[in-house]
Amino acid sequence: MSAGGPRLAPDGRDPVQVPENWTELLDPAEWRLNEEGLPARRAARVVALRESPHPEILLVVGHDFADAGHWWAFTPGGGILDGEDARSGARRELAEETGIVLDDADLTGPVARRSSRFRFNLVTCRQEEEIFLARPGTTGPIDRAGWTDLEKQVLDSLRWWGLDELDAAVEAGMTVYPHTLPRLARELLAGWDGVTRRIIEDD
Repeated sequence: MSAGGPRLAPDGRDPVQVPENWTELLDPAEWRLNEEGLPARRAARVVALRESPHPEILLVVGHDFADAGHWWAFTPGGGILDGEDARSGARRELAEETGIVLDDADLTGPVARRSSRFRFNLVTCRQEEEIFLARPGTTGPIDRAGWTDLEKQVLDSLRWWGLDELDAAVEAGMTVYPHTLPRLARELLAGWDGVTRRIIEDD
């Protein structure tokens, strides 16, 4: 613990931001306390874009299990398993959450790396993400059969959003992660420039 940092509890957590029963609220096999005293994990996400019939992005809308009024939109993805690389994790998560199966070569990037601190299910968490680009083109129906029991409880929808629709929703107050996603999606639609963006979001 650095000078002036939080005083950690004997179990290594930040007692102000992380309740004592945090392992009942998050999966401790996936989340582990870091030096900040926050549950932390590595994750991979996919910005899936298509241009037909018009420019669209695939988004999940979910809510906080502990606060149904706290909801947001985000790209498919999730935690990276032990021994798994970020690209493989991104492909696996995309397949599990959407039914879209891609090869490694179908993913571009990482186009961005995001460090975020956020509150979920009464717990403040830290997540380090690698974000990839996919252009799956025209696909069949979205398949949510791979959702876990927790995901079925907190995820409300999964669908393609027109980029103009996304812009309008954000303008109307919808929270989206990363916050720069509307701009990033339009940049990537024109083709990735080879620069990995660095995104830091501490909500």
